[in-house]
Amino acid sequence: MKKKPIIIGIESSCDDTGVSIIQNRNVLSNIIIHQKIHKKYGGVVPELASRLHDINIPKAVQKAIFSAKIDRYQIDAVSFTLGPGLIGSLLVGASFAKSFSMGLEIPLLTVDHIQAHVLSHFIQNANVNNSYPKFPFLSLVISGGHTQIIQVNDFFQMKILGSTLDDSIGETLDKIARKLGFHYPGGPMIEFFSKNGNDKKFIFSKPTVSGLDFSFSGFKSDVLQFLKKKLNKNTFFIKHNLSDLCASIQRITAEILLEKVQKAILKTGISRIALSGGVSANYEIRRTFVSFFAKDTKYEVFLPKKKYTMDNGAMIAITGLLKYERNLFDSVHVIPYSKFKTF
Repeated sequence: MKKKPIIIGIESSCDDTGVSIIQNRNVLSNIIIHQKIHKKYGGVVPELASRLHDINIPKAVQKAIFSAKIDRYQIDAVSFTLGPGLIGSLLVGASFAKSFSMGLEIPLLTVDHIQAHVLSHFIQNANVNNSYPKFPFLSLVISGGHTQIIQVNDFFQMKILGSTLDDSIGETLDKIARKLGFHYPGGPMIEFFSKNGNDKKFIFSKPTVSGLDFSFSGFKSDVLQFLKKKLNKNTFFIKHNLSDLCASIQRITAEILLEKVQKAILKTGISRIALSGGVSANYEIRRTFVSFFAKDTKYEVFLPKKKYTMDNGAMIAITGLLKYERNLFDSVHVIPYSKFKTF
């Protein structure tokens, strides 16, 4: 009986170092090392991120192999994030992966970070309902760096239907959170304080962008200007209204995302929706999508388990495995890219 291939995945697109080992879509290990140093700077410092990846990747690989209870010589291929992301961080990951590939004489598999978020749904038991979405489906990728609606016709046949024209949803929430007094990353803090708030206490404007593209700059400016005016009159306004502010901000962001996905459904006729990316862990966004689409049984909503929403090596490994099965190997001469490329 032929052995199922074992793939190691290395993720280093931003500040988190992720290494995972997968066999037959099952996660044997999934190691993530967070770079907490960036909190004191209010955001990711690219130079620091790349230096820490250089230290953390070898540690994470060693730990992943140990946790998977395998020998490194059992690994059949190495996959890694080629882009988009911070170029310094990507170069560190690419250099390690290439050396690993050459040292063990195993194939190299490059992975697009956004595609990997989409394909994370095909990790065994990665979804809340423990099932895979059938093709075609719509993928809403929402994270600190990306906000996109993607039509997924097959594993490597994807079409971008809409993207943000300015800030991503994660970046927007972090900037608003800073004004509310939260440290980076602020999005999860908005979620935390929203739980006991009145989400209809404050009304903020929604962007009026036609088609399926997003824009969050107007929404962000509206919130920040509102807070500025209120603070000029009452320096304790945020403190006295924090939960209601957070709940209201969350409700509007969830509605913006839902309304665009509704438009994508009408345009494509596709009734399967899969959320992915770090912001897809947000409780209010999940609740909004599940409650809305639960009204009609023809719709299916796929939510990743929270450990697979953040940047992680498992999503790189599963994408690498799917490429391995199709003989989509790459050369050691590939060069990382920082900007998003069309699939």
